[in-house]
Amino acid sequence: MDILLLDVSEVTILADYFILCSATSERQLKALAGDLSRQLKAETGRPLSIEGEPQSGWILIDYGSVVVHLFLPEMRRFYALEDLWKRAQTIVRIQ
Repeated sequence: MDILLLDVSEVTILADYFILCSATSERQLKALAGDLSRQLKAETGRPLSIEGEPQSGWILIDYGSVVVHLFLPEMRRFYALEDLWKRAQTIVRIQ
């Protein structure tokens, strides 16, 4: 839920796009990360890295030019990446 695609290419060299998404539970967070990794493996290969665990409330999946951030809602509010990257262009927001 609450999916946000940001074009960060003009504000950082870390990536071209950030995708932020919230899950409602640790179980859903784990399922999202697993399914995303499986589906994208066929398209792009393995991610450069996967950081975090469902228990931490934040999983980061790095595909180089695209970085996916999967959060539990309280961790998303705490880290407030939308505010940190507010100069980035919003491409899509699905709530």
